[in-house]
Amino acid sequence: MNKRIIAPVALVAAGMFVLSACAGGAEEPAPAPEETTEEATEEVVEEEAAPELSGTVLLDGSSTVGPFAEVAAELFQEETGVTVTVGISGTGGGFEKFCNGETDGSNASRDIKEEEAALCAENGIDFGRVTVANDALSVVVNQDNPLQCITTDQLTAIWNADSTIATWGEVDGLEMGDLAGEELVLYGPGTDSGTFDFFTDEINGESGNIRTDYNNIGEDDNQAVQGVSGGAGAMAFIPYSFYQENLDSVKGLAIDSGNGCVEPTVENLLAGDYTPLGRSLFMFPASSALERPEVLAFYEYVINNNDEIAGLAGLVALTDDQKAEQLDVVANLG
Repeated sequence: MNKRIIAPVALVAAGMFVLSACAGGAEEPAPAPEETTEEATEEVVEEEAAPELSGTVLLDGSSTVGPFAEVAAELFQEETGVTVTVGISGTGGGFEKFCNGETDGSNASRDIKEEEAALCAENGIDFGRVTVANDALSVVVNQDNPLQCITTDQLTAIWNADSTIATWGEVDGLEMGDLAGEELVLYGPGTDSGTFDFFTDEINGESGNIRTDYNNIGEDDNQAVQGVSGGAGAMAFIPYSFYQENLDSVKGLAIDSGNGCVEPTVENLLAGDYTPLGRSLFMFPASSALERPEVLAFYEYVINNNDEIAGLAGLVALTDDQKAEQLDVVANLG
């Protein structure tokens, strides 16, 4: 691994030795020139600019951001020796711990809610928001499902709290052939999940608006993949990274939000065409924690090494413009 935290190298002036004849024939080198005050000051300043890092950084939150944070933690520890612990309590669970002062930062697959921010304010927790990756939600079905594209209106009809749709044939506008009579079996995360909040808000118009008879997978998106791959009539919404990991097991549907079917691809995501299910992923650092050099260094590391971390975690890395913006965010917070 290329080391990016490099100890400064002191500048050394080369001494030139002048030989001269002394009484008795002995020869002695002339004394080396004394180190100038400017050189000595430069050396001290450089040494102070790269303090030795130590300590622990405590993170918790989103199961979607979790793999990204774990990769970053491992690479950062190898580089600096600083321990970064990553918990997976869901976005909502992570914010609860964060706003109670239990963690240094909270990982989130959605923005912080007003009531969560109010709890932080009540407890004196100032924070910032750092965008760390691009993501999307993928609507997935069984590989044998003939469907290729679904509209946001059809998703609303299936998933909203008032829905009574029980089979695929009951969804208006879908040509399902032999699957029309198949029972519609739904899988989705629990209420602590940022993915849950994002999907219900974007598709059903309100966070938490969802039918109660779906299979609640909590924070384990792999359960959704297993359920959909094993059931002809199954459907789920999962993070894009989990869909990419399971292309051989499930089929991702294109989404039509009114302008035609758009495939869940990196190109469409970065272009802003995969609406309304394209999203950003975040880390929320506490301002007080950023006063510790190891915490500030960690968030800088996440942005400076974003391509490598996102690639290993199966997420879409920040663009160059996004990286520059987020480095400014971290610098201002720190």
